[in-house]
Amino acid sequence: MPKVTMNTVRNVKLLPIAGALILLAGCSSLAPDYTRSELPVPATWQNQPDADSQGLSNQQAMQVPFKHFIKDTRLTQVIDLALSNNRSLRQTLADVEAARASYRIQRADLVPQLDIGLSGNRSKASGNINSTYEADVGLSGYEIDLFGKNRSLSEAQMEAYLASAETAKAAKIALISEIANAWLTLAADQSALQLATETESNAQQTLAITQKRLSLGVDSQIDLANAETVYHSARSDSALYTTQVAQDLNALHLLVGQPFDENLLPDALPDSENLVTDVPAGLSSSVLLQRPDVLAAEHNLKSANANIGAARAAFFPSLSLTTTGGVASSVLADILSGGASTIWTLAPSLTLPIFDSGANDASLAYSEAQQRKQLAAYEYAIQTAFSEVADALARRATIQAQLNAEEALVNAASRSYSLSLARYQNGVDSFQNTLEAQRTMYSAKQSLISTRQTDLTNRITLYRVLGGGLAPSDSENDQG
Repeated sequence: MPKVTMNTVRNVKLLPIAGALILLAGCSSLAPDYTRSELPVPATWQNQPDADSQGLSNQQAMQVPFKHFIKDTRLTQVIDLALSNNRSLRQTLADVEAARASYRIQRADLVPQLDIGLSGNRSKASGNINSTYEADVGLSGYEIDLFGKNRSLSEAQMEAYLASAETAKAAKIALISEIANAWLTLAADQSALQLATETESNAQQTLAITQKRLSLGVDSQIDLANAETVYHSARSDSALYTTQVAQDLNALHLLVGQPFDENLLPDALPDSENLVTDVPAGLSSSVLLQRPDVLAAEHNLKSANANIGAARAAFFPSLSLTTTGGVASSVLADILSGGASTIWTLAPSLTLPIFDSGANDASLAYSEAQQRKQLAAYEYAIQTAFSEVADALARRATIQAQLNAEEALVNAASRSYSLSLARYQNGVDSFQNTLEAQRTMYSAKQSLISTRQTDLTNRITLYRVLGGGLAPSDSENDQG
């Protein structure tokens, strides 16, 4: 096909039309002005920790990426693998890409779509052969956005895309928390398994002592039966925690989405200072406005707000324009040399709704109802976020006192068991006292493991509900 240059259509006088398009499309949107509503929650939390006394930072959690918050490099590597391979997260990210594409499709309606073409025609009538050649450029059925309908629809799609991007960010943060908690659950069950195994070994030694004392006529069959209860109870716990460790591994592998090095797994519950840094504490509840799930709800509200503008614009006339301009000649060479004659068409179309006002009224009422729904959803998201932080702070306010008490209980129970066992072995005390001391010590150590896990889980939960989890670069990538 011959090349069509700008000289081909230099005589096409479309500049006035282009100017008219710009002026007509400059009308502002009919969507209501968006203003952020007042926070439907108190300004602060009741159990707000004191940053100075607790050693906490006033820096917002969302400004601290998880790799700075979590100190254990094994856990951060597992989280990195999950962020790349978790299948549920991949579904959410695909939804973001779909929303991005929908926005681009809708946005395309704001820009005229120009087509350029070169055509030829030969016909024969009454022995005469006629040839015509045309080169033209133009647009077809372009709706001039007189009252901002297309602009409102494009804004609605943009906000829907931003909502999906924030939802994906929230899903990433939730996954980080899930991985950390699953890793901690495995660590806690590993510690509980070690405790059960240690208790089983000690109980077996005590059982052997009791059997020997029974053969010497010092202990009774009751003492032997009591010693057996502790031993078999510990055996049962060992089997139980072995199963739980295997199930914890299965759950962690499912979350990560691919096999990983076993060296990244914990062998026991780590100390809090070795696992995480101090949890940043926000100064006021306004920090919740930057939580990804709250931002997603706000974007949905803005999208519904923009749809009202599109529904209002439907009451007004719509103007569509079809126009072409170019050159035509019976000789193909004239098309390329500039000797052809100029041709153009201009076909505006104005449509005014008359008998469909009922449908437009219903559409506007629907859009306004959806806006009220999204407003309620946005405010509820803030209230839910506030409640989650309040719950985490309430647990944090008492967890250290509980840890101190249980550590003291373990120390006291351990001393009591050691003394009771020594007195029993020396024939000073009965086996019943030793048995009770051993059971108390075992129960206290189990409780301490559970409370230490609760402490670590609470720190991670508080970090998550305050909006932490992603590095700034991750947030930028989510926004596309």
